[in-house]
Amino acid sequence: MAVASLPAPLYKSYWKWLSLVLIGYSIIGGLLISAPRLDILNETIRNLYYHVPMWFGMIIIFTFSLVHSIRFLRSSQATEDILASETANVGILFGILGLTTGMLWAKYTWGAWWNGDVKQNMSAIALLIYLAYNVLRRSVPDLEKRAKISAVYNIFAYFAMLPLLFVVPRLTDSLHPANGGNSGFVVYDLDYTMRLVFYPAVIGWTLLGLWLASLRARLTFINYKMKEII
Repeated sequence: MAVASLPAPLYKSYWKWLSLVLIGYSIIGGLLISAPRLDILNETIRNLYYHVPMWFGMIIIFTFSLVHSIRFLRSSQATEDILASETANVGILFGILGLTTGMLWAKYTWGAWWNGDVKQNMSAIALLIYLAYNVLRRSVPDLEKRAKISAVYNIFAYFAMLPLLFVVPRLTDSLHPANGGNSGFVVYDLDYTMRLVFYPAVIGWTLLGLWLASLRARLTFINYKMKEII
């Protein structure tokens, strides 16, 4: 497989500094800016600034992985396979962080770390599907064959994730807001100050995830080039 240079924006620093600024702002603002006092949630509503942005970041990063897998199938460029793999790895990390912060939130609002809620179960299944992507990559020794099979599986994993997270939870009873007939935060939360923290948090965590993926991709790219020299 041909190995082209990585995209130039990966080497830029301005968006990386922006991610740190936005995350720092969301962490400090999430702790200090006033939040609405809602029944049951109380101060735990501040987890909205961390749990949900990590899930948003995961989905956006998985979308980047999907795009690179499609581009690999069209071009057979190893660089696209590298980017697809590393963005998927970071997406999995964000998914684990999102699941962990969700369990913490569940403990203090629903009374248990894991309630068997449909959204929790479907999220866990979606993550297992993506973890199988990593297992698949490590089970095929031939680089070109591995890249092609992984790209096809990555596309399947993405389109399996979407209904698991956004369709199935709406078809049955769920404790999560905006699922199973429950109102979402935007319906009963009129405190605009939450949006001033929430949206920067989504952008910040997403940019941080792309930064991590770019570092991993650059390291893998160097390894590929070293093998070519040897």
